[in-house]
Amino acid sequence: MELELRHLRVVCAIADAGSLRKAARMLGVAQPSLTAQLRRIENALGGELFARQPHGCRPTAFGHHLLARARPLLAEMTALTAEMRAASARTAPTARLRIGSTPSRALACWTRRLRLRYPEFVPAAQTDVSANALLRMVAAGQLDVAFVHEMEGTHLRFPPGLHQRVLVDREPGFVALAEHHPAAERGTVRLEDLAGEQWIMDRTADGEWECVHRALRAAGLPPQLFHGDYSTAALLVATGEAVTVCQATSTGWDGVVARRLDGDPIGWRWLLAARTQGQLDAVHEDLAAAYQEAAEQAPDYQAMAPMVFGPQR
Repeated sequence: MELELRHLRVVCAIADAGSLRKAARMLGVAQPSLTAQLRRIENALGGELFARQPHGCRPTAFGHHLLARARPLLAEMTALTAEMRAASARTAPTARLRIGSTPSRALACWTRRLRLRYPEFVPAAQTDVSANALLRMVAAGQLDVAFVHEMEGTHLRFPPGLHQRVLVDREPGFVALAEHHPAAERGTVRLEDLAGEQWIMDRTADGEWECVHRALRAAGLPPQLFHGDYSTAALLVATGEAVTVCQATSTGWDGVVARRLDGDPIGWRWLLAARTQGQLDAVHEDLAAAYQEAAEQAPDYQAMAPMVFGPQR
């Protein structure tokens, strides 16, 4: 096996994370798959790159030698990619405004408003459940701005130099239930009403698993969480096999209703990030209006106290 740039990225990610488990989450892969990949890389190089420890792993001397060579190479490749993208954008017949977002009902309205405000630009939207992945893309010049949420009790990893602004200081997390679920008849659902339910969560969505786990523990409920992507979650929730967290702006979907959780035990804040303050200023007003529009279409959210948009950060 010949060493490739993707292998170097894997090694650097493991070193930065300090453990295979954290690195797997950061890379969006399963831990067994990452472990097997590291083993193949070590076999190809003929030496152990990391010393496994009870609470993580650290580079060996052999690993430090590889990292010292790998990091400059990856930095050069990132810079080259950004330069070529910038050159391509300058020569393109139509400029593109590259938007990243974690899933949000505000996204469609936001891009529509930006298209009207800046007719010379074509908004190109990309979604990802990982807020940290989108922030890295902004820092690398692959996106112009990113609209992301940060789960309560967790912290996103903002690359150095990024500007950020809080759009919504706290959005309460709602629960998505099958419309025939007994608790769906109530306007507000207590976590205790969901005792014994299985919660399906996407572990690649930064912080969501930990936030829900903490809330269930605080309510005295043994967490019954299992992994699945959002498409799978939609099917299982609709059939009553599971429940999941959803955004307050959610209006539900076929066979599923969104209900507020009593006491709002789960929440997150929404942030906008860009490389320059000017980029934030250019899109913030339309994003705030788009979010407000999405909130007004969700009756349970609209009925809550007036929303307060966060100050500039």
